[in-house]
Amino acid sequence: MSDERVATGTPAGDPTADDPAAGPRTPAVPREAPRHDWATIRSRVLPAAGRAVRAAWTAVWGRTRWLRRTWRRSLQFRTVAVTMILGTVVLAVVGSYLYQRVADGLVEDRRVTASAEAALLTSRTQQQFDASDKVLTGDALLESARGFVQDAAGTERSRYVLLLKGANNTAQSYALPLIQSGEVNLSAIPDALRQKVAANPSVQQMQVVSIKLTGEGDPVPSWVIGQQITVPLANNCGLYFVYPMTRERDTLSLVGRFLLLGGVLLMLLIGGIAYVVTRLVVAPVRRAADVATRLAAGDLNQRMPAKGEDDLASLATSFNEMAASLQQQIGQLENLSRFQQRFVSDVSHELRTPLTTIRMAGDLIHDSRSDFDPAVARSAELLRGELDRFEALLSDLLEISRYDAGAAVLDIEPTDLRSCVDRVVSWASSLAERKGSQVIVEEPDTPCVAEIDSRRVERILRNLLVNAIEHGEGLPITIRVAEAAHAAAVSVRDQGLGLRPGEAGMVFNRFWRADPARARTTGGTGLGLAISLEDARLHQGWLQAWGVPGQGSCFRLTLPRTAGAMLESSPLPLDPTLADPAGPSDPAGPSDHAGPSDHAAHAGHADQVVAAGPSQDGSSAAVTSSGRV
Repeated sequence: MSDERVATGTPAGDPTADDPAAGPRTPAVPREAPRHDWATIRSRVLPAAGRAVRAAWTAVWGRTRWLRRTWRRSLQFRTVAVTMILGTVVLAVVGSYLYQRVADGLVEDRRVTASAEAALLTSRTQQQFDASDKVLTGDALLESARGFVQDAAGTERSRYVLLLKGANNTAQSYALPLIQSGEVNLSAIPDALRQKVAANPSVQQMQVVSIKLTGEGDPVPSWVIGQQITVPLANNCGLYFVYPMTRERDTLSLVGRFLLLGGVLLMLLIGGIAYVVTRLVVAPVRRAADVATRLAAGDLNQRMPAKGEDDLASLATSFNEMAASLQQQIGQLENLSRFQQRFVSDVSHELRTPLTTIRMAGDLIHDSRSDFDPAVARSAELLRGELDRFEALLSDLLEISRYDAGAAVLDIEPTDLRSCVDRVVSWASSLAERKGSQVIVEEPDTPCVAEIDSRRVERILRNLLVNAIEHGEGLPITIRVAEAAHAAAVSVRDQGLGLRPGEAGMVFNRFWRADPARARTTGGTGLGLAISLEDARLHQGWLQAWGVPGQGSCFRLTLPRTAGAMLESSPLPLDPTLADPAGPSDPAGPSDHAGPSDHAAHAGHADQVVAAGPSQDGSSAAVTSSGRV
């Protein structure tokens, strides 16, 4: 006997839908849609919703901060997490497939069993009706039909039987009422299934429906199998068997729980295995990172333990060979550096004696130049100038050698930076007059005291001022002095050639010149800014440079007011264009400035070098500025 599966559906119709006892339904009165003021929504509701969303996002983002930090920092955590996520996805796909296959198998087994059983019971019931008396009355037929239906249903709840008049039965002799064996009523039989049974009397029809049964919380999927039989007096009737799949549902639920529990245990097992395996790989990498950190800190004797012959052992061996090679090369460089430093120091000291003799002879010749002809007199003047420069060069070389040897020390005492600036300006006044540059000093009215080595700070300011005069193209030069709670600063600003991009990081190199073809008209040695940088570092201060081609340059010296303190901000901006609008007449002066990186971005082509300490400027106390020429 062939069968046909009909698409799964729900019980067709509600048995109480057409019940006249329910009474007429009261038509629903439509509500008037509330009227909203769009201006009110836009001004109140939307901002409030936006704030709520931002607050929720901030809360979620803040609570997951530790997770994001661990994800970024831990390779082992990322490996274990990715392994478990991928494993979960794979197990979910495989588990869903297995679960579906088990469900299909249970449903198919139940269909085959129910179909065979229904066919056998339908045949037996037809035989019972055929063997009954043909001249039964309606009541006797109804009684016999109830007995046949109850006999086919059995005593268990494994199946329910319904006998009802066929959908196309128009016989007027007797109208057989619905006969059912249990709680399942006519609502469990879809109309589509009844039509199919009536259209194909000899073919068994079946369909899966959900039926609400007593004692079951949720509707139970059930197979409904129907076939047409012939009943005396009633002609064509439909015999329907309902097979609830309660046991199959319970079995499938048990299988799902076992799959879920097994998946969770398997994921924990996979996570543990991934943790152990990645630990075997990550632990040597962490040891290598620790050893590399110690090597970078200067402990060149650190090595990695190398055990075995695997890839990690090969990595440790190669790492140790690299560390040994670096240690050897660094040692050679240190020896060479010490030799060079000693050589420079020795040569500088040895040149002192002949230089003194040459100086004495040069001074004698220079003093007698009036007795010589003009050419020889000019040569004597040139000799005197070059001897001065040579002596300054030796002094700078000796100072650099002391810095290289770590022998430089500070002579700290509280000093007013304004007095240092005044002495430097007075010293360079003749040079500024020759170059046609006007030096403008802007300083506060109150003392700007800091614990400094005044000799070294004045040397820094002299180098900066001479550098500004030499490259200022005869334009005004501005010196600014300012102080804050923990820092004091002096900036020297010229309006000359300026610095090209990248040159601000090179101006402090030894013997560096922006234009190699440009002569040093002031007789500098090329070591002034390098020594100034070392002096600033010795004070735990900053020496920074800013410049734009055609707009001049600015050098800023920032010093802690207390010796040994760490700087966090500077009272003056590195970019002078941020302070120009206030001008000397502004009583408040520059009170809030961005960091050097902001200044560089503002200038377009600005560069900066930080001698020591962080590179961020911050807010400062208000400074009263006064202009002085």
